[in-house]
Amino acid sequence: MRKLTFAMNTSLDGYIAAPGNDLGWSVPSDELFQWWSDRVGATGLALYGRKLWETMSSHWPTADQQPGATPAAIEYADRWRAMPKVVFSSTTSTVNWNTRLVTDDAVTEITRLKTQNGGPMDVGGATLAAAAMRAELIDEYAIVTHPVLVGGGTPIFTALDNWVNLSLVETRTFPDGVVLTRYETKR
Repeated sequence: MRKLTFAMNTSLDGYIAAPGNDLGWSVPSDELFQWWSDRVGATGLALYGRKLWETMSSHWPTADQQPGATPAAIEYADRWRAMPKVVFSSTTSTVNWNTRLVTDDAVTEITRLKTQNGGPMDVGGATLAAAAMRAELIDEYAIVTHPVLVGGGTPIFTALDNWVNLSLVETRTFPDGVVLTRYETKR
């Protein structure tokens, strides 16, 4: 069975985006950016909700062609385009860049995808991840906490029906006081 990880940046007060969908607080250091790039390179399938898809697809398909693109940005853009992706949305009509659109029930499709052969899967986006959490489909959480309080916005976690008990498997500190905590779901 494929492993499903929820990996996201979050503010210390638990938001993945500040009001107005502001992500300016989450600009990564070179070391953290490389960690995210390596993660994308190792991901067998990325699962996106509509909002995160719109954010990622508005930048990464051509980021390597922008003036002043760094070698790291070029590498990430190439890895992102090559990585197989599934977008779950009832309002998006087209997707590109090695991506498939699913308009049906996300939980049913994620359950099906977990039973297939292939590399690990990442789920991104608060709404899609919440549906996977409620269905007990997430095996691991990789939370990258930035030392900033944004005071509101899109929360990383939504209300759950039951507790999710976790075991800490890794911590890592990045420059600027950013901390990765990685947990496995206790089953």
